Amino acid sequence: MKGTPAVPAGGSTSAASGGDSPSTLPSEVPDDLTPEQLAAQWEEEKPPAAGALANAASSLVVLGVGIGAVILSVSMGLGTPDKPQPGLWPFIISCVMVALGLFQLILGRHNRDAEKFTRMSAAPLTGLVTLAAMVALMPLIGFELPALVLCLIWMRFLGGETWRSTLVVSAAVVIAFYAIFVLALNTSIPHLF
Repeated sequence: MKGTPAVPAGGSTSAASGGDSPSTLPSEVPDDLTPEQLAAQWEEEKPPAAGALANAASSLVVLGVGIGAVILSVSMGLGTPDKPQPGLWPFIISCVMVALGLFQLILGRHNRDAEKFTRMSAAPLTGLVTLAAMVALMPLIGFELPALVLCLIWMRFLGGETWRSTLVVSAAVVIAFYAIFVLALNTSIPHLF
């Protein structure tokens, strides 16, 4: 009919529902997209693909970390399967890392699914560095302060949480770890209090 507003498929007009319907908001994806249309939309929105150099660089990093971990795990002692020493499981995992790094280095050059390095690519590195700093500081000053700082950095700067939720959750995590590992289990984890 002339003069009648068109009703979107699966939704209603704002006049009929008394307000904006969630399915008619312009920022949302309509519910009636076909799988082909959805795949085309995802293809348009995905970040640019990494090149062969970026794929090789990431493979070399995995390979380097894996080889370093193999050396460290061997120095801890492997033992035997029936009497394992502390380095056995890290050694097995490190060997898997080395194999995956080699596989990616050889066959990953033609991978078109890898994303180009962006500013957000530094987030995992930041997480790894702060975790290593916490492990290094724990024997010196206990786990409470390093764990609190780690939670603050991860939640606020890597996770983008609000300061209020960051402070509350970080404090709750440290208190929970203290209650479980120091008070309840009486473990030998280094602690200040």
